[in-house]
Amino acid sequence: MSASRARVEKSATAFRSIGEAASELGVETHVIRYWESKFPKEVRPVKRADGRRLFRPKDVDALRAIQILVHDNGMTLKGAKALIAEQGLEAVLSGAATLGAGAPAGTSPARELQASVAKAFGALQDGEGLTDERRGKLEGALGELTDIKARIDAALARRAA
Repeated sequence: MSASRARVEKSATAFRSIGEAASELGVETHVIRYWESKFPKEVRPVKRADGRRLFRPKDVDALRAIQILVHDNGMTLKGAKALIAEQGLEAVLSGAATLGAGAPAGTSPARELQASVAKAFGALQDGEGLTDERRGKLEGALGELTDIKARIDAALARRAA
């Protein structure tokens, strides 16, 4: 690409090549091609006769919404696809999309669990509020989790055999 072409700013309504879209979003081109295959309803670039993809502004917006959900919010592609189908691209781009049962975008049950466990361990390290009853509950939960882990390990061993 010549130096003069590199300096030209495209209008917001201009089509983007896959390289330009990737540069604008800060991802690699193969990621865009993969997302294109996983989100065929949302990302439909125009393909020229020579096979080059040209992304319309709405395609770039769809890619940006996918990026927000997957990279920023830590969702799986399956979860992102379901959320976009349920609430739409505009809700994701505006930040109005909700995850799960009314949780705001950017949070998830797993992240909330991590935060509550970290808070509980922080309280334990500070020595706050650890009664015999709480200690018993924590030991019971630990026992249950250890049992679940053993079951999962056994199932994985059976599956591998």
